Amino acid sequence: MFAVDDVLISDALLEAPFMCVLSACKGACCVQGESGAPLRKEEIGELEAALPHVWEDLRPAARRAIEENGVWESNENDDCAVPCTDDGVCVFATFDGPVAICSLHRAYEEGQSEFVKPISCHLFPLRIERIGEFDVVNVQRLRICRPARKEGRRAGVELAEALQQPLTRAYGAAWYEKFYRAWSERRQQAGLSPSRIPEKAC
Repeated sequence: MFAVDDVLISDALLEAPFMCVLSACKGACCVQGESGAPLRKEEIGELEAALPHVWEDLRPAARRAIEENGVWESNENDDCAVPCTDDGVCVFATFDGPVAICSLHRAYEEGQSEFVKPISCHLFPLRIERIGEFDVVNVQRLRICRPARKEGRRAGVELAEALQQPLTRAYGAAWYEKFYRAWSERRQQAGLSPSRIPEKAC
């Protein structure tokens, strides 16, 4: 594990090839999980502001869930989380055929909303845990992401690079530059090949 300011980063991130292949995983991260995605309290207002821009795209079951309980709920740790419908699907997931798509992200990309999506979703498959004064960044190695790991290995793209945008969103551009230098140096020390920032991140 190495530190960049007050952020501790797992060494698992040193060699973690990753490039999303939506056609292969079919958006499984939006439909599989023990509970809804973690949500920061400061994101609740942003989520509520984005809701009118995606409302018409949501599934009927998702609309009912939001009407009954709102856009957030408490999880098992009494933290905030995005709610799911009874079938375990995120209320903000829509479907293009068999592929689950985040309605929030689509509205953002189309210029309809300023909120991308919860930072925990944007950073997936990284997970951030607050321990004392530090954020601890860990890599989740999930079966649903096997196609992304395979494609990242083929294309020579690492998770630390693919998630440049959300990591910058979470900690700022100056932090990401410092992180990338530290990450590159540790890769070199470990005898790993040089890498690069891809033209288009996940």
